[in-house]
Amino acid sequence: MPTKQATKNRYETRNDDKVFTEEERAAVAATARERKSASGRSPAEERAEGLQDLRASLAKMPADDRAMGERIHAIVTAAVPALVPKTYYGMPAYAREGKDGKVIAFFKPKSKFKVRYSTFGFQPDASLDDGEMWGTEFAVTKLTPKVESRISELVKKAAG
Repeated sequence: MPTKQATKNRYETRNDDKVFTEEERAAVAATARERKSASGRSPAEERAEGLQDLRASLAKMPADDRAMGERIHAIVTAAVPALVPKTYYGMPAYAREGKDGKVIAFFKPKSKFKVRYSTFGFQPDASLDDGEMWGTEFAVTKLTPKVESRISELVKKAAG
């Protein structure tokens, strides 16, 4: 049986290994705050507060990510106005209305996890099924008319 000191040292080592990055830990903390604040909201409050949270998330981004996120927000809300804006792990996201309120799409800025491109992604509840394999997250480096049209099409399909 290990001694108290041996057990303590083992756990200290695990914590020092940093299994998750600072960005990942921040994302988990953000989703915990989002879930806590969402409980007990009326649908109108959820939409208003979700939009406020989404705009705050965009405001914290570097200029290039913010510009892309704001344009994607405009594309998504024009494509499917019924989707509820909110944040998902601190990122701009869009959920179905109603009781389930499940997030179906999200914008992940490149600055979030310090990667080379932003993505626009979909959750499993999105209605994107297409045969035996389909994309669920798309790299976005530039919002051209063709890319904007594709995002709009995907969001419409995902919303069902």
